[in-house]
Amino acid sequence: MGLSKTIWTDLSEFLRATRPETPVLFFSPAALQATARRFLSGFPGLVTYAVKSNPEETVIENLTAAGVHGFDVASPFEMRMIRRLAPEAALHYNNPVRSRSEIGVAVSLGVTSYSVDSRSELAKLIDLVPAKGTEIAVRFKLPVSGAAYNFGAKFGATADLSVELLKTVAEAGFIPSLTFHPGTQCTDPGAWEHYIRAAGGIARGAGVKIARLNVGGGFPSHRLNGQPPQLEAIFALIDRVATETFGADRPALVCEPGRGLVADAFAVAAPVKAVRDGAHVFLNDGVYGSLTELNMIGVINRTVVLTPEGQKRAGAPRNLIVFGPTCDSVDRLPGEMLLPGDIAEGDHLVFFGMGAYSTVTNTRFNGFGELSIATVLSLKI
Repeated sequence: MGLSKTIWTDLSEFLRATRPETPVLFFSPAALQATARRFLSGFPGLVTYAVKSNPEETVIENLTAAGVHGFDVASPFEMRMIRRLAPEAALHYNNPVRSRSEIGVAVSLGVTSYSVDSRSELAKLIDLVPAKGTEIAVRFKLPVSGAAYNFGAKFGATADLSVELLKTVAEAGFIPSLTFHPGTQCTDPGAWEHYIRAAGGIARGAGVKIARLNVGGGFPSHRLNGQPPQLEAIFALIDRVATETFGADRPALVCEPGRGLVADAFAVAAPVKAVRDGAHVFLNDGVYGSLTELNMIGVINRTVVLTPEGQKRAGAPRNLIVFGPTCDSVDRLPGEMLLPGDIAEGDHLVFFGMGAYSTVTNTRFNGFGELSIATVLSLKI
């Protein structure tokens, strides 16, 4: 995978000029920086980027240029990369389970913010991490709906355990904080309200004034036509509920968007390999490639079909089954997709909003998965 040096006007220009036979991710730095500024101006606290969602170096460089100076890192690789690309940035090590060697790397790189959700992992941090100036945020979970899938299935302490852990953090001399994650692609602002009010109860139960409250990621990207994310409404709700819950003891707020920041800065153009008997579309990309997530959180219907000349197909739409290129029958997009009826071999099916969890989950299964990145001034067609 590589980033082209040429900057193209738009997707159509690139497709006309190069006629690619393998999938292409189109990246708009302008779109990424615009979304970053939207978070920085609207969110009432510190904005950090969840590196896992898209660790491409050009993404980190553009976010830094836009003013993002905090990063949620989950591994030594991510820590070292951010230290190289943004040496002065704040690193938040919010993967709640770590080996001792991983903690050692974090300490050596000056990480001073960690999260935890268990007694055993907290004991490990207390043993290995200097307490002075170091924040430990207790991560808690609630049975709250409204997201594409539940992040509490793997991480997060119950409210009762969180009270215990928060007391221990404070007694051990660390900076006590709380954190949660409402779940990916969370379109219901009410999820944040439930979590923030629960955070207030945990802090009161522990008798601890928390320094910061990390309201997680989960901020939605634009996946469905006619349903753009209402980020400002979410920001306003977080701001209001934090004040109502904590009053004069309101903690500083932190967020860690990944998808919400990067998704809408990319689109993927998947070549059409074949249209089988007018019923099945075969792409040169699929669930083993950059489209992995679609089977987990649903198909993106913000799509267009472009001819090899870069023109939009406009045939009467019909529902079609879409397969990926591999010989595995699992390699199918969920349900059916409403696509132009004149879609043909050699066209490109373009999915917008593909910046998150596309480059990092792409595989070379069955010999497919070659994926390039092209820079464009705009993603508009």
